Amino acid sequence: MTPTTLWLEHAWLGTHVEPGVTLDLRNGRIAAVHTGVPTPPPGAEILRGLTLPGLANAHSHAFHRALRGTVQVGSGTFWTWREVMYAVAGRLTPETYHDLARAVYAEMALAGITCVGEFHYVHHAPGGTRYADPNAMGEALIAAAAEAGIRITLLDTCYLSSGFGQPPTTHQLRFSDRTAEAWAERCSALKERDHARIGAAIHSVRAVPADQLATVAGWAQERRAPLHVHLSEQTAENDACRAAHGCTPTQLLADHGVLGPRTTGVHNTHLTDEDIYLIGSTGTGTCMCPTTERDLADGIGPAVALMKAGSSLCLGSDSHAVIDLLEEARAMELDERLRTRTRGHWTAAALLYAATSDGHAALGWTDTGTIEAGARADLTTIALDSVRTAGPPPRLGAETAVFAATAADVRHTIVAGRHIVRDGTHTLVPDVPQALARAVDALRA
Repeated sequence: MTPTTLWLEHAWLGTHVEPGVTLDLRNGRIAAVHTGVPTPPPGAEILRGLTLPGLANAHSHAFHRALRGTVQVGSGTFWTWREVMYAVAGRLTPETYHDLARAVYAEMALAGITCVGEFHYVHHAPGGTRYADPNAMGEALIAAAAEAGIRITLLDTCYLSSGFGQPPTTHQLRFSDRTAEAWAERCSALKERDHARIGAAIHSVRAVPADQLATVAGWAQERRAPLHVHLSEQTAENDACRAAHGCTPTQLLADHGVLGPRTTGVHNTHLTDEDIYLIGSTGTGTCMCPTTERDLADGIGPAVALMKAGSSLCLGSDSHAVIDLLEEARAMELDERLRTRTRGHWTAAALLYAATSDGHAALGWTDTGTIEAGARADLTTIALDSVRTAGPPPRLGAETAVFAATAADVRHTIVAGRHIVRDGTHTLVPDVPQALARAVDALRA
């Protein structure tokens, strides 16, 4: 039975950790917040530890999870890794993708993630033939999220070319709708649901010709939908863009109306000062994916400069080398310490905002990611008595969560007032490791 009252031993309320907080829930939302409640009221569901708003994973490629443990050894670059990734993408079907994504999203729930932004570009059958339902792959992802108990923003991705002026490669044919107009027609048939929203994505400036960027941006603008884009992840992309258009990818996006408050640049790694100004001054957000950026040897993006310029920061697990939003938050600060050899670029609270409210906003869920009346009742509880978190006083719970805890310390995950993870066990997917193993084995076979 879904509880109507929750008692939180400790709650992060955005500015501080408050002991003894009661939440009244109604229809999947927080109806009221009561502080100064030292003991649980009769009948209340008790959440021991530190409760945060649910975590938002703003950038995911679910099928990349099948690569974990197989691409982390040996030499190479992003471009050699990409060939292995293409081989896995080529074996996906709607059925195998559903099974894998269901397991991956269940793993996310175990890590305290209540909403995922799925940057989805594997649209068609190998060779580019459309399925009977042209959105069969996207529908498989939406269904997988529902079965794993989390929210999803399906960022349906326009992917038309292999490079500037180049047609798709054989691997990329199943990504391509051939034109932005055909992409828009197909993804317009996707319908939102209680747990699912539909957004748009431009894979990159190399994958969408300049004269078709405005079509994707216009589709998102008309629907007031989030729009995401891989931006300057690699220096090779910047060099090719300058050769083709005489400007950086950021400037090209600005020239075609892509930048703006509902747009999020993913990675934003290799930027000029002018790029940073354009992103910040237009209110364009930035999604940092530190564990993937270091795994692929991409580099460390100028997150501090982007924040100071006015770009809101959020976080993603991207290739799922690790699924741990607390590690992503920690890594953003620690990577900047390595780069600058100074400490304290963000407070723990600022990093938690990136992992919660700002991530949800980047995915179009503006009423999620806070513990306050009217917000959706999406919550994550972190143990404060594990070998990693024991010791610090509870009032420093935000610092403990960011700089000591891991996904393994997530005790409860609640979505719309319903326990998806209780005491570290997923309530909808009985054996998540086994589900992951089966789904990955099916792709390898």
